[in-house]
Amino acid sequence: MHAGCGRAGGMDMAYRLLIFDLDGTLADSFPWFLQVVNSVADRHGFKRIEAHEVDALRGLGSREIVKHMGVPAWKLPFIAKDMRTLKATAATPLFPGVEAMLETLSQRNQILALVTSDAEENARRTLGPLVRHIAYFDCGASLFGKAAKFKRLLSRTGVTPDQAIAIGDEVRDIEAAHKAGIDFGAVSWGYAKLEAIQKHHPKMVFSSVQEIVTKLIAGA
Repeated sequence: MHAGCGRAGGMDMAYRLLIFDLDGTLADSFPWFLQVVNSVADRHGFKRIEAHEVDALRGLGSREIVKHMGVPAWKLPFIAKDMRTLKATAATPLFPGVEAMLETLSQRNQILALVTSDAEENARRTLGPLVRHIAYFDCGASLFGKAAKFKRLLSRTGVTPDQAIAIGDEVRDIEAAHKAGIDFGAVSWGYAKLEAIQKHHPKMVFSSVQEIVTKLIAGA
């Protein structure tokens, strides 16, 4: 069904499997996160995020953020469950250009997948009609559990690690990609500051949604 990674005539891209993150990559959910995080902090007993701290926190890695906020590891699954429940009633728009980007990539016979910490029901609702472009969903990832999901997608699709790239916006995403042995493309518009991700040496950097298409095709 899916083409290989041949480059004849530039018709196929170097990557057969493109694994997208949702929040901060495809969906503009950071404003929603800032609206709800302090109520979740009060409920679960960790440090609130003050407005003046937001910029500095975006420059930290995920483990550093968890430490700064005083969240014990055992609480993370309960906090994540609470956030997914709140997200079920949230309106999180897609970034401009996402529809055209997914449409273009899917037309080039690539395998598009979504790996997210959010619930699959929430992810499908956020994507709306664009779910038709996503061949594989692996949702509900724990905070530091994406590497296992990346590896599982490789197994499910039969794609080798050198033919896959994860595209996301957080330090934990690139750490997971490295752990799974796949390349990583960092977006500049997400939760983490780009410079925080660049410390971990992403294979590609995308400064706009459109660049995801142009750079991946240029790499074919």
